[in-house]
Amino acid sequence: METLLEIKDLSVYYGVIQALKGISFHVNKGEVVALIGANGAGKTTTLHTLSGLIQADKGSITYKGQELTKLAGNKIVSLGMAQVPEGRRVFAQMTVLQNLKMGAYTRKDKAELEETLKTVYKRFPRLEERKNQLAGTLSGGEQQMLAMGRALMSHPEIILMDEPSMGLSPIFVNEIFSIIEDVNKDGVTVLLVEQNAKKALSIANRAYVLETGSIVKEGDAKELMNDESIKKAYLGE
Repeated sequence: METLLEIKDLSVYYGVIQALKGISFHVNKGEVVALIGANGAGKTTTLHTLSGLIQADKGSITYKGQELTKLAGNKIVSLGMAQVPEGRRVFAQMTVLQNLKMGAYTRKDKAELEETLKTVYKRFPRLEERKNQLAGTLSGGEQQMLAMGRALMSHPEIILMDEPSMGLSPIFVNEIFSIIEDVNKDGVTVLLVEQNAKKALSIANRAYVLETGSIVKEGDAKELMNDESIKKAYLGE
């Protein structure tokens, strides 16, 4: 399998606190890889470091053979990596369509852009119905769809998703997860950070367990789902 993203010995400090303690993991092309762990384990820090929002203090991040640790966030997006941030972060005062177009700011080809927009609308019919509505007036689930649609507008090869199910009703959680599976089937690689470990493991190929800045377990997602210590700590069983 071709490795798309490789993280080696990644360390991040917030002042004197070490948030990531030399973690290493990889994501192969075409996979869904889940990063699970309790609040404060370092999951969001990991994603922010990968997408250039936080500088790594040590270690390397290689994407398609290119070192990312010194690159600016917008450069990383143009290489084919998009992030769906925690808490959705839609532009509340802009319309749905304007939000989607913001996702494509690194792309110049107008015709291609229209094609991508059609694809996004096909996947999220609700967004097309509400394209002229202000994003701030959408429900939580619809905002999550908008955040995902916006990320897909950059035509990414890999998408980093930070807590996509947070704060959503169970019905929307199921919908969001089935969309993630569809996006993956269409050839987009997914790195998924998620507190709903059961849901994450149910759609992932492989998973890593993060505890206080260290990876303590890794393996096939289905196997981890049956692991007694994981069941107890994360699956509420």
